[in-house]
Amino acid sequence: MEPAISVQNLSAGYGSRTILENISFDVPAGQIVTILGGSGCGKSTLLRLLAGLSVPASGEIRFGDRLVARAGWGLPPEQRDIGMVFQDYALWPHMSVAQNVAFPLRMRGVSRSERERRVSEALARVGLNGFAERKPSGLSGGQQQRVALARAIVAAPRVLLFDEPLSNLDSELRESLCGEMSRLLRQLGITALYVTHDRREAELLADQIVYLSAGRVAAVRAVTPTSGEVA
Repeated sequence: MEPAISVQNLSAGYGSRTILENISFDVPAGQIVTILGGSGCGKSTLLRLLAGLSVPASGEIRFGDRLVARAGWGLPPEQRDIGMVFQDYALWPHMSVAQNVAFPLRMRGVSRSERERRVSEALARVGLNGFAERKPSGLSGGQQQRVALARAIVAAPRVLLFDEPLSNLDSELRESLCGEMSRLLRQLGITALYVTHDRREAELLADQIVYLSAGRVAAVRAVTPTSGEVA
């Protein structure tokens, strides 16, 4: 089966500095792959390339059979059919929870009645029934991250990208949300790429872990689904 994401011989940098050097890996459709590595290893640069916020110096990225980036060129984010969940939630403070979640649908011209239905469904999926009219400032960190997740899934994107979304939360809440996200993503069958520096998070979530070190792929390992341990 063709992979949902294929990264081939990808390199990128800033000025004369190389950040990523000749990395390759595939993400099978419907799987969760974590990119694991310490600070400065190239995780954020890789995510920007996948999201369409930067273009590679060489190599290519494909989503399914569609080329989305190659040397010096890339499709913009809005043409990639992706959802993103950020470390700082990136919620609009002046909007209600429902308005935040509905935003991607409004950008796609979805009708009001359909938006309301899909927002209600997305909030229910993340355990936020009854929160639609609240403002982000009145929510806990964990609740805000659930709103961000609902916004990412509401448009049923082909690919979800996660940028260390739980790093601002305490360890107990991180573990709980990891379990919830893993179950939800598998329920929905969405392909996800999850960037983290936390090995425990990676093992709780992933079908596969890609280890990055100094801008290179150091290893790619499968995770056993029943134990959360690296095979």
